Amino acid sequence: MYKTYLCIDLKSFYASVECVEQGLDPFEVNLVVADPTRGGGAITLTASPAIKKLGVSSRGRIFEIDPKIEYMITPSRMHLYMEYSCKVYKVFLEFIAKEDIHVYSIDESFLDVTSYLKLYQISAKELAKKILDRVYEKTGLTATVGIGDNLYLAKIAMDISAKHNVDRMAYLNEELYCQTLWHHTPMTDFWMFGNGTERRLHKLGIYDMYDLCQFPVEILYKEFGVNAEYIIDHAWDKEPTTIQDIKNYKSKHHSISNSQILFDDYSYQNAFVVMKEMVDQNVLTLTEKHLVTRQISLMIGYSKDCIKPSCGSCKITNCTNSYSILLEEFKRLYIRIVNPNYPIRQIAISFQDVKDEYYYENYDLFTDVEKVEREKKLQETLVQIKHRYGKNAILKGMNALDCATAKKRNTLIGGHNAY
Repeated sequence: MYKTYLCIDLKSFYASVECVEQGLDPFEVNLVVADPTRGGGAITLTASPAIKKLGVSSRGRIFEIDPKIEYMITPSRMHLYMEYSCKVYKVFLEFIAKEDIHVYSIDESFLDVTSYLKLYQISAKELAKKILDRVYEKTGLTATVGIGDNLYLAKIAMDISAKHNVDRMAYLNEELYCQTLWHHTPMTDFWMFGNGTERRLHKLGIYDMYDLCQFPVEILYKEFGVNAEYIIDHAWDKEPTTIQDIKNYKSKHHSISNSQILFDDYSYQNAFVVMKEMVDQNVLTLTEKHLVTRQISLMIGYSKDCIKPSCGSCKITNCTNSYSILLEEFKRLYIRIVNPNYPIRQIAISFQDVKDEYYYENYDLFTDVEKVEREKKLQETLVQIKHRYGKNAILKGMNALDCATAKKRNTLIGGHNAY
């Protein structure tokens, strides 16, 4: 069935919100959103359109900004950005039912407008303009829109084509895609084509989408495995997935993960404290959702240019959400895989293949089940207290150590300042 999709992106979202809040024009003011307390190495979460024209990119570092450029720097306020994102979503609902909206990220959404064009008796571009004008009226934010016959074309129209148009809109169908983008470079401009994928394609002599379409399929599958399917589909502008497919999808396997990049280089001992905090946090998530796990994984990233990350996973005897049991297993894994001679900068943990506690919780003969039950009641109480009074309402002794990070991270959203 013929479909029409919109992909709407809020331009320089965080920076634009900050400008709107201060009564400034993001197209005239040089502004970056970053944490000034982290010094020159702080990441710019976003940059205003005005400063981008001067060569400053989002996701860069403060020290990379030309010192000759005068600019404002403001810390992130994630709670505020979420409020603005909700306002934009409410605007979408004025035109489109929630069943036809897929929120891709805090500043980007897909809309299936197929049935609404006939309802409103207007073109896709006219409907898109009405939505964008309404977003600006309600929030002061400027948006860019891509229009396409499938989700991929809408996304690419927005990412690559719309930014060059005065009205910030672009439309792509199969014919236009081949005419205008088959020879577009770099390939990383295309959705889901990362630097690693591009390097591997270059090794095969593939430098644009046209080259990819002419390349033997068998070799691509040998190089990329099952991922070759979406690479080939996208080269030919195909995307069979619909918004309805996305909403109906239910994963067979679930995991609960947590990762953080540390502010400074951490020693082997101090990084272990942070890992304990992360295990504690994830265990409370298991408890809250009544889930258990019997498989864990750990990744440790070292300071720049040291050695490759250490990774490991293991299956455990018990299927549980007990903090003491899971922490002991992480301790063994930490000792086994982590190199104690190098400074640590990144930690990631995961509880894999989590399952319903009621059906799958079990223990071996050597486990003190009564102790586990007492611990579980304590964990449930902690969840209730944190829900009612905040994550920092009750803390453990380790959270007060100088190297601990949980207390600070509990005030963040997505690793960034909430207010």
